[in-house]
Amino acid sequence: MHLYYENDFYHIPNMKKKITLKQIAKELDVSISTVSKSLRNSLEIGEETRLKVQAFAKFYHYKPNNIALSLKNRKTKTIGIIIPEIVHHFFSTVINGIEQIANENGYSVIICLSDDSFDKEVINMEMLANGSIDGFIMSLSKETQQKKDFHHITEVINQGMPVVMFDRVTNDIECDKVIINDELAAFEAVQSLIDKGRKKIALVTTVDYVSVGKLRTDGYTKALLNNGIPFDENLIIKIENVDNCEITIAKLLEDKAIDAVFAVNELFAVTIIKTANKMGLKVPEDLAVIAFTDGIISKYSTPTITTVTQNGIEMGNIAAKILIERLETEHDDEGEEEQEETYKTVVIETHLIERESTN
Repeated sequence: MHLYYENDFYHIPNMKKKITLKQIAKELDVSISTVSKSLRNSLEIGEETRLKVQAFAKFYHYKPNNIALSLKNRKTKTIGIIIPEIVHHFFSTVINGIEQIANENGYSVIICLSDDSFDKEVINMEMLANGSIDGFIMSLSKETQQKKDFHHITEVINQGMPVVMFDRVTNDIECDKVIINDELAAFEAVQSLIDKGRKKIALVTTVDYVSVGKLRTDGYTKALLNNGIPFDENLIIKIENVDNCEITIAKLLEDKAIDAVFAVNELFAVTIIKTANKMGLKVPEDLAVIAFTDGIISKYSTPTITTVTQNGIEMGNIAAKILIERLETEHDDEGEEEQEETYKTVVIETHLIERESTN
C-alpha cells in the first residue's frame, strides 16, 4: 500500500479496514510510542512529526483513548460480555456457552447488563475497554437499536479491539456476528400452527426497533400470506415492557375467534397462558401457544410450552471461539503486514420442540 499527498493530507486508496495505532505507525514509518505521544501532543516528539501524525489521524477519524494507548500491551486474557437483560433464560445459556470455551482457552469473563439502556451500554463498554478486557461479545440494547447510534462500538473496533455480536445485531457495524434465522424460524413455527388447523393466529411481539422482533414479525406475516390467510394488524400486539403486558394480552384474547398465539419469547407465552386460564380459555384446546426460547419456564409451565430453540449454548460457544481465534491471531500476527479485515456471520440452526401447549 502506498501513500500519496492530496491537499496536504495522506490518502490511502480504497481504505476500508480499521485504523489502529499500529497501522498509523506502520504507514508513517514511526514507532507506536511516537504515534501515541504525538496524539497526546507530547513535547518529546518533534513538531513536524506530531503534526504529521495528528493530520493523518484526524483525516481518518482516529480518536485516541485508553483502549488505543494500552493496545500494544493488551493481553488480559479476559472477555467482556454485555447483554440487555438476565431475566430471559436465553441470555443465561449464551453466557454459559461463552464461559465454557473461554475457560477451556484460559480466558476469564466479565459480564455487564445494559438493562436495555443505551447510556448504560455505552458506560459499560467504556469501562471494560479501559484496559480490563481483550474483546467484547455483546447483544444490543433496545435503546441502542432505537437510536441507531453505534458510535461507542465503532470507536472500540477502530481502536483494534474485536467485537462479536449475537442475537440482537445491526448491519450498520462491520464485525463478526452469531445469529439465528429469526424470520425463517418464526415462519416455520406459525406454519406448524396452520398445519394443525389453526386459522386465526395472533402475534405477541416486541416493538419494531428490536431487530429480532421485527424479523419474527416478518416470518409470521409470510406464513399467513403463503397459506392464504388474511393479514390482520389487529392480531399483532407489540409490547415494550413485559411487566405491564397482561392487560394488553387480555384485550387481545377478548376476540374469541383467536385460536392460536405466537409469542416472540417465553415470558410473553407464559403470560398468555396465565391470562387465558383466567378468562376460561383452555390451552391448547381453545388456544394453542408457541414461543421462542427453550427455557426452564417452557419446560415446567402448566401446560408445558412448545418452543423454537435458539441454541444459546451453541451460540455462546461459537461467539467465544470466533473472538478468541481473532484475539490469538491478532497477537500472533504482530509485526506482519496488516490484511484487510474480513468478518463472518454464523447462522445457528433452530428447530421446534413440540409440547402440551400445541398438542
